[in-house]
Amino acid sequence: MRWLILCLALLASPVWAVQPDEILPDPALEARARELSKGLRCLVCRNENIDDSHADLARDLRLLVRERLVAGDSDEQVIEFVVARYGEFVLLKPITTGANMLLWAAGPLMLLIGAGMGLVYVRRRARAQSDGVGDPGLDADEQARLDQILKG
Repeated sequence: MRWLILCLALLASPVWAVQPDEILPDPALEARARELSKGLRCLVCRNENIDDSHADLARDLRLLVRERLVAGDSDEQVIEFVVARYGEFVLLKPITTGANMLLWAAGPLMLLIGAGMGLVYVRRRARAQSDGVGDPGLDADEQARLDQILKG
């Protein structure tokens, strides 16, 4: 029974996309490459990092990251190089500065504006009904005319 559970667990584990020929001989550089790859989006698979993707472009990006690390770049320099080449979309967690800050704030800001407009509308409507503006009623002449029309 234990062997069956072990076999099923091995079958259910994710299949790593990193090929043996991509792995760097230096374990420290390989660990850095894996960590950086987890933060970069596969441009083909969208919401999958390049470390888990089997797409050819993801492989090219993994090799590019490893080349930059072997060349002596820091983690930040590698990320800057990839972003300069492929755009900020390649980051799974976009930067929250500059123009992106407007995008991050747009959703909650629109929610607050909509809630404020709804509150103003409800208050104005309640005030209009309590003041009697919505239903002024009929004076005696209008009531007599209405009665005459209804009698036919």
